[in-house]
Amino acid sequence: MDGNQTEGVKEFVLAGFSQSSSVEAGLFVIFLFFNISTWVGNVLIMVTVASNNYLNTSPMYFLLGNLSFLDLCYSNVTTPKLLADFLDHKNLIPYDQCIAQLFFLHFVGTAEMFLLTVMAYDRSMAICRPLHYTTVMSRSLCCVFVTASWMGIFVHSTATILTICLPFCGPNQVDNFFCDVPPIIKLACADTFVIELLMVSNSGLISTSSFVVLVTSYTTILVRIRSKEGRRKALSTCASHLMVVTLFFEPCIFIYARPFSTFSVDTMLSVLYNVITPMLNPLIYTLRNKEVKSAMWKLWGRCGLWKK
Repeated sequence: MDGNQTEGVKEFVLAGFSQSSSVEAGLFVIFLFFNISTWVGNVLIMVTVASNNYLNTSPMYFLLGNLSFLDLCYSNVTTPKLLADFLDHKNLIPYDQCIAQLFFLHFVGTAEMFLLTVMAYDRSMAICRPLHYTTVMSRSLCCVFVTASWMGIFVHSTATILTICLPFCGPNQVDNFFCDVPPIIKLACADTFVIELLMVSNSGLISTSSFVVLVTSYTTILVRIRSKEGRRKALSTCASHLMVVTLFFEPCIFIYARPFSTFSVDTMLSVLYNVITPMLNPLIYTLRNKEVKSAMWKLWGRCGLWKK
């Protein structure tokens, strides 16, 4: 990368939520609560799955533990910087940190998309082919799927890396509270048509196609089950996953599957998939899953935190 490319811009100014110190103080408390809840919930799921022999050997919960790990990583790409900005009110981020934040946001986010798709396949196998589920969805196959999810992100990351090569001469006002490809590309003082086209066809295609596959998988499950009682149970089993898919994929499709030149950031939409969804995932899964809740009670009992 040519050193002169970033000579004009050494740091970016992130858009804040409010100019009022009292409002930002209140928002700091709210987002700190979100961040602590994300840590507690996801770490609790990972520890529960790892400490329970049944959950640790079950493909569904093995994938759930990996999802919690990704959620934890994903939320910590942007939230710590956001909390720091609430305290110092400067909202400044150096160029190198901005590019790193942009890269890891897509790095972890794409891995989570692939993992959610794998989890949809796991649920379809468990419901549509229950007699063959344990033999088809072996631990080794789950490890292959998880590894493939991580490897797939390198193909996607090539487009985000191209952002580093863009020259930035000013202005340096990022229209969001974190660095992402759409608002950063708008600041480049060069023709970005090729990179925009690549990002829309890359990020937009990945998020849209994954969402279509997920919805198709769940529709197939409901169609394959004939009885009303069976459909009710299947829908109950998949409801938490459907909620995660909706909260995570729809904002991504809205942001990345359209031209960036007409991009207008919806801050609340960004908060939804960057901060809220990683916090809600453990809550959704634990409240709707008796086996996870039972394993957590046993874990707390062993730790002396709860007794009958």
